[in-house]
Amino acid sequence: MGSARSLDTRVGKGRMPGSTEEKETVGYRPLLFSIAYGMTGSVGDAEDIVQDAFLGLSRAHQEGTVIVNPKAYLTTAVTRLGINYLSSARVRRETYVGDWLPEPVVVPADRPGPAEQAELADSLSMAFLVLLEALSPVERAVFMLREVFGYDYPEVARITGKSEVNCRQIFARARQRIAAGGQVADSTPPRERRAEGEKLARRFFEAAAGGDMDALLGMLAPDVVLHGDGGGKVQAFGKRLAGRLPVVRLLLGVFRRAGILGVSLRPAWVNGRPGAVKFDAEGRVIGVIELDIADGMVNAIHSVANPDKLAHIGMNSDMT
Repeated sequence: MGSARSLDTRVGKGRMPGSTEEKETVGYRPLLFSIAYGMTGSVGDAEDIVQDAFLGLSRAHQEGTVIVNPKAYLTTAVTRLGINYLSSARVRRETYVGDWLPEPVVVPADRPGPAEQAELADSLSMAFLVLLEALSPVERAVFMLREVFGYDYPEVARITGKSEVNCRQIFARARQRIAAGGQVADSTPPRERRAEGEKLARRFFEAAAGGDMDALLGMLAPDVVLHGDGGGKVQAFGKRLAGRLPVVRLLLGVFRRAGILGVSLRPAWVNGRPGAVKFDAEGRVIGVIELDIADGMVNAIHSVANPDKLAHIGMNSDMT
């Protein structure tokens, strides 16, 4: 698994859905992508997992297997493929250089897209996905299916291949670990909260670009944290930074340099949160910024600059 593709990939490679069932299963794609992405934190690998699940369904039909519930079949396949993926990805995550952040799911600010359609929004924010990293693959699957997607315990047990009693125990343990990290899954914010987030994000980026320290200090929570993911391949914020003044100083320096180099920002929704995509003077992608906003303040900033995590958005810049 590896290459990132467009989010509107279709059933079967180069193949339009034909039968009634195929047309129906295409509608499951947003949900399946959400589950796969929540398991992997990778857009490209999530797409590959969904594609593999559809190919498995196609093979089952060709072999004469009767699939009574295609949605249940696909959900189970995606979840178990996600568990297998995490088991093999564990070593890579442990040796990752610097802060690990998920590949961003980016939707232009002026139109709806996969982050809304796929039931993503706040439930799969960067902060939440980072917390999920503390869970084992099975714990992550059980917790997500139950907490984020609302499956009942019998369904969770069927999908994961565990007993219902075991799933209840796994979920309780996982929820306790996530709560200890300071967050549980949020529900999708109402439209008014979305509008407030857009307004604050616009003011935030304008203040940063204009070098307005006082305005930035007024928008950041006292315990604000900045996370940067460069994967050891580009200049990025090395260690996570905490506190208003250190964060503001770093932001002003970064944006001052960006202005000199002709960098531009385009507002976007990143994992269901307000943010922006950074472009160089030639229009190539430099990075993505996500703002976690609560109670009218920015309490966390996530910045992804690792080019491997941006290929699905556009051509990577060679700016470091």
